[in-house]
Amino acid sequence: MKKYLVLFAVIAMVGGLVLHVKHGEAATHVKPSEVQGVGQHTKHGLLLSKKEWVEQEITLIDPRDGSEIQKIKPSSFNSEEKAANLARELEQKYDQPMVPARLNSDGTMKAGSNRVVVDKEAFVTMLQNVTFFQREIEVPITESAPNITAEAAANVNQDVLASYKTHFNASIKGRTTNIVLSAKEIDGVILGPGDRFYFNLVVGQATTERGYQKAMEIVNKEMVEGIGGGICQTSSTLYNAIDKLDLEIVELHHHSLGVSYVPVDRDATIAYGGKDFKFLNNKDFPVMIKAIVDTKNGTLEVQVRAADQSVAKKG
Repeated sequence: MKKYLVLFAVIAMVGGLVLHVKHGEAATHVKPSEVQGVGQHTKHGLLLSKKEWVEQEITLIDPRDGSEIQKIKPSSFNSEEKAANLARELEQKYDQPMVPARLNSDGTMKAGSNRVVVDKEAFVTMLQNVTFFQREIEVPITESAPNITAEAAANVNQDVLASYKTHFNASIKGRTTNIVLSAKEIDGVILGPGDRFYFNLVVGQATTERGYQKAMEIVNKEMVEGIGGGICQTSSTLYNAIDKLDLEIVELHHHSLGVSYVPVDRDATIAYGGKDFKFLNNKDFPVMIKAIVDTKNGTLEVQVRAADQSVAKKG
């Protein structure tokens, strides 16, 4: 944008000098009022030219397929703040976390969905360095698929690399139901090397339509009744299991009060649309999450499994 402004200023100054000379030469033949009128007309023309230059549109291109995202005008990003706002708009529109693959009960694999990321910082830099004749910008969008194949997932259920078990009161029906439902959602999830797990994305929102029930939960240091109470026991049990294997924690939050099912600061609270529990598989082999609920004895066990050859690597 700075290059644009400097170039325009030079053009405007040169044009102004030429116009001044021509007006001076014709002064003996033109009335003062006419000279003033010509000057005003020329000034108006220059302003129109500047407006036309500033508002020439630039096309944003999706590098994944070369398609047009949208057209923008330089006035929409002529400051760092405006450029950052535009970058955030594209991030909200295109960014999506990876949905990991899952091992079905029959041994087949259900494919996940790709992770899409807009590099905001790189895009803002691009906007700040637009050249005068540039008419297109390739938005820095990257897309990556889950790093797992059906062949690699075939034996991922063989060995337990890490596990963690918590207890709950099975007589509390609402809480027990919520633990069972949320545990079912994480069961069978497979993460290839570098794949990420987002608890809220995998488990989804706790609603009555999905079978979740009312149970006590912690909100702002108070015990209150809410739909889905007990889901945090699932996320906390999962956290302790994957932490034993030293998988990389991306996002973690603790409750505002202590909980009974894990030691202090070993919990992982979540809130759909807000706090999340996220981690990634930093190993060079696939791992699978296995969740086992025993409603008779009131236990939830989360295991991290892998193929036999992976156990040899870990050792």
